[in-house]
Amino acid sequence: VQLQASGGGLVQAGASLRLSCAASGRMRGLHMGWFRQAPGKERAHVAGITFSGGERNYADSVQGRFTISIDIAKSTVSLQMSSLKPEDTALYYCAAYRSWSRGPAGEVDYWGQGTLVTVSS
Repeated sequence: VQLQASGGGLVQAGASLRLSCAASGRMRGLHMGWFRQAPGKERAHVAGITFSGGERNYADSVQGRFTISIDIAKSTVSLQMSSLKPEDTALYYCAAYRSWSRGPAGEVDYWGQGTLVTVSS
């Protein structure tokens, strides 16, 4: 499985940005998620979605501002980010994991490369 993230960039506070992750390989049964790592901080789970798209979860810090979605036919997972804040600045990683409960804790089976999101104040 390979994951290719894209869509990062430099935006002002309050703006919106959409990240995409194109997956290739055998994706059936893999849940998808986004993590981020800010400078000097550990990588943390941001949002996750089940393979079927029927269940989602979010970090408290992004609840109500970020929306994760999946297009199974295109093997693409997206993260729509709105009302961005400077504290959202981080390297964002796409991830795929088998365990819905342990994946957000970092038990990830596949990582994509990071895409940088910078939010200026």
